[in-house]
Amino acid sequence: MLDFAGKRWWYLGFSGVFFLAALAALAIFGLKPGIEFTSGSTFTIEFKERTVTQAELRQAMRDLGHPEARVQQSGTNTFIVRTNELENAPSLTGGAGPVPPGEIDDIERALQERFGALERKDFATVSGSVSAEIARYATLAVIAAAVAILVYIWLAFRQLPKAWRYGACAVIALVHDAVIVMGLFAVLGEFRGVEVDTAFITAILTVIGFSVHDTIVVFDRVREVVSQDPYVPFEEAVNASLTETLARSINTSVTVLLTIVAMLLIGGETIRNFLLVLLVGIVAGTYSSIGVASQVLVAWENGDLAKLWRKVRGQQKLAAEAA
Repeated sequence: MLDFAGKRWWYLGFSGVFFLAALAALAIFGLKPGIEFTSGSTFTIEFKERTVTQAELRQAMRDLGHPEARVQQSGTNTFIVRTNELENAPSLTGGAGPVPPGEIDDIERALQERFGALERKDFATVSGSVSAEIARYATLAVIAAAVAILVYIWLAFRQLPKAWRYGACAVIALVHDAVIVMGLFAVLGEFRGVEVDTAFITAILTVIGFSVHDTIVVFDRVREVVSQDPYVPFEEAVNASLTETLARSINTSVTVLLTIVAMLLIGGETIRNFLLVLLVGIVAGTYSSIGVASQVLVAWENGDLAKLWRKVRGQQKLAAEAA
């Protein structure tokens, strides 16, 4: 039986380094929101006749009266362009039917005159009111998921003493996973122009579900061990549970990761960020079920945090008396 709980501070320390680095990235860079959260227009174009660079396209958009345009290359001679809301642009919430000519058509004609034949692959606009609504609902979805998980695990483990701790530890683990993913995207947004959209929120919720699933498997095994022998030391119960579920957790995660990597290699540009969130989030979630949720639970049950607090307070009193 492996001694996971005995080395819990090593696991928590390792997680803490990445967690703090992710928080620092979020504080310094922040996430770069897509048009779903900021309003505006976005379109994807592919040039057919000649090679066009990002700088050339950015200058062309500036000459057309859109200095705010953000240009991101998404493939061979293909670019995603984001601007302020264009005039007469169809909204994402608009109804079906023919679309009247708008500013996007003027931009397309001007780019064709400058760079030759091109193909507009997609075009969408989100108004300010719609983007605010999307941001509000996305935030509520993440909060509701965390609260629901806490309550569900609390009720599922209610026959154990202090069952709410199991739910709290699962939420701590999923917050750890989400922050690490968001920290990575803050760095990618700063240096690669990667934006956060509604697919990102969907992927975060998927990662949360995967992380909690792994954590519940471990906690359920802890419940079985404790129920069979109420006098077993809690650290021993956690070690036995982690040892028995380790192979299952790793095998499940590797299977999913292989699928995601395959989709990253052969999938399109539009789902790449979604898959990257899943890739990083599942790795973090697999680790957190072993090295975060279970170890925080052991530290909580053993009163480690209270002992550490009393030690810090004692040192502060000694320093005050010496002064």
